[in-house]
Amino acid sequence: MSDRDKPLKPETAVVHLGREPAKHLGAVNTPVYRASTIVFPTLDDLEASAAGTHPGIGYGLHGLPTVTDLQSAVAELEGGARGFAVPSGLAATTLPLLALTKAGDRVLITDSVYGPTRRFAMNTLQRYGVEIAFYDPLAGAAIEQAMTPNTRVVFVESPGSLSFDVQDVPAIAAVAHRHGAVVVMDNSWATPLGFRSFDHGVDVSVHAATKYIGGHSDVLLGLIVCNDATTAPMHRIWTDMGVAVSTDDAFLGLRGLRTLATRLARHQASAMRVASWLRSRPEVREVLYPALPGARGHELWKRDFRLATGLFTIVLHPGPTRERLAAMLDRMRLFRMGWSWGGFESLIIPTDPDKLRTASRFDAGGPCLRLHIGLEDPDDLIADLDDGFQRLNGRS
Repeated sequence: MSDRDKPLKPETAVVHLGREPAKHLGAVNTPVYRASTIVFPTLDDLEASAAGTHPGIGYGLHGLPTVTDLQSAVAELEGGARGFAVPSGLAATTLPLLALTKAGDRVLITDSVYGPTRRFAMNTLQRYGVEIAFYDPLAGAAIEQAMTPNTRVVFVESPGSLSFDVQDVPAIAAVAHRHGAVVVMDNSWATPLGFRSFDHGVDVSVHAATKYIGGHSDVLLGLIVCNDATTAPMHRIWTDMGVAVSTDDAFLGLRGLRTLATRLARHQASAMRVASWLRSRPEVREVLYPALPGARGHELWKRDFRLATGLFTIVLHPGPTRERLAAMLDRMRLFRMGWSWGGFESLIIPTDPDKLRTASRFDAGGPCLRLHIGLEDPDDLIADLDDGFQRLNGRS
């Protein structure tokens, strides 16, 4: 094998995948293409486009280069067969469930799933006759007990939303495949750089690219990556429902992809620093960050993941009133309150531990705060949190 044939390291691949300057007048980035109508020089070309056999673009909905370059880059980066760009992370989690199920089927969903995904399953999938059941995220191979003949999809999210449970994805996938089910994974936290889903038995990997892939808190974007077996049904529903992203948004996704490795390294280094400091605080009962040695799920994280990111939860000791929490949060200098994460900025929000589960128990032991550690200097973030704890304790 020559040096030119050797696979690129992921940190190099994110810089080079999905761009071909020679096709775009030498532009180093794929330009923004704004087009709906595509014209054809001959009737043969027009009819070939209608039949799906024309080699070029047939219509602007799903074929513009800015979009297809983003899709191919993420699919190759994660080791999948085909990528699909959609307008949001929620669309990325919900469309595969529609594509892969029908009335009478059953879907098993991790009990630590992202809240809007749970809401979609309960409000929409069930309305169309799909049975929904939630399983303990720590079940691993014991998910065998929850499998039924009509189970078609097992949905995993690792680490889990808010509680950051690390799932034994290879064990779950082995059981699911033995029963003829496919595995869909929300891989937004780790990104393809931190967890290559298809190496661990996943069939469909979904991403809220709004978060780390976009990276700048200025785009709504979702990405779905499929293996060979799931590409056809996903392509069918993606096409039939007309779900497309603007090329402006796809351009921002490609731009974010180029700096993803560099940003994630900073997010992880700062998060480890802040998480370690938080673990020493008397107000903090537990830090739920699997990259932290001794934290819940650390051994599984170390086995399966290449890196961590900047999102985690802390559990406070019982006692703070809402008024004291408000005193802490309302006057933070750097940490701001917002529902998203994955951007350059640090965020903090309270979460209710009693609402994290419906089918299994999550014993947090106190009030929870979810933190996203951004790209600021960690010393400044620690100082901001220290001031916040002083207010929480009624000292300022």
